[in-house]
Amino acid sequence: MTASYFLDLHPFSFSIQTDITQVISNLSTIYGDRFKKLTSEVADYELSVQKSAGLRSFLRPQARFFCDQLEPFKPLSLQKSFAFLEWGMNWTVAANEVQHVIIHSAVLAKGNKAILFPAPPGSGKSTLTAYLSHNGWRLLSDEMALIIPNTKTVIPFVRPICLKNQSIEIAKRLFPNGKFSNIAKDTHKGDVIHLSPPELSWQNQTKTAELVGIVFPNYRANQDLQIYQLDKTQGFMQLVNNAFNYSILRETAFSTLTQVVEGVQTFEIFHNDLAEVAEFLEQEIIEHG
Repeated sequence: MTASYFLDLHPFSFSIQTDITQVISNLSTIYGDRFKKLTSEVADYELSVQKSAGLRSFLRPQARFFCDQLEPFKPLSLQKSFAFLEWGMNWTVAANEVQHVIIHSAVLAKGNKAILFPAPPGSGKSTLTAYLSHNGWRLLSDEMALIIPNTKTVIPFVRPICLKNQSIEIAKRLFPNGKFSNIAKDTHKGDVIHLSPPELSWQNQTKTAELVGIVFPNYRANQDLQIYQLDKTQGFMQLVNNAFNYSILRETAFSTLTQVVEGVQTFEIFHNDLAEVAEFLEQEIIEHG
């Protein structure tokens, strides 16, 4: 039976209709008391993830995702339904939000000082994000940085960390008490699991932070830490390439990213030791930011 739920994730809220038990169970595990039955709340976005009807529901069960009655994606197999919803929430914000400049990037903070971590798939970004968030850093987002226009201020949009393939076993070994979703097998990203950040991040989900650094991480097995400082032009172009709404906001996005790049340190790093990276971030960026 389909039921309606409310998910309060500052600065956005979602109403979610679903008839899929796996989705409900994972939402409860990952989001805790931020997830509840919908009563009189008015959400920013109305989402739905439902079982496909008809013969398909018996032969090869699938899930369908809707945002405000629009179905932007083809159905996926039912066992991927929670990951489908998480990706759908990302798409919803990235496709509709124009109040902030949005960068496809993890963002974590120590106190009120934040670092952006833009990176392509396979770079080890989410593994690094998981490690930092479970070792004294505050997660603002694993997927998108929301920057207030013409400032270096980032607004948290706390969500679970999306881990893929071999990173899943690494995370389960490093964080045995972590709150994990079920594994979605054989997605377009491979096997995928979602990990809730520690309570520190949830408790501070309305607390902004000021950007002091940009780091493009690259994991390389059997390679010592290598650090390269990027010039302002390189940093700017990298941010533009990772901006979801640059072409929409245009002048506002240009001036915002210019202000960010001119006011922070920018590095590309290659590493195989998470603790070593954390030490570099704290001593060379946070302390001098």
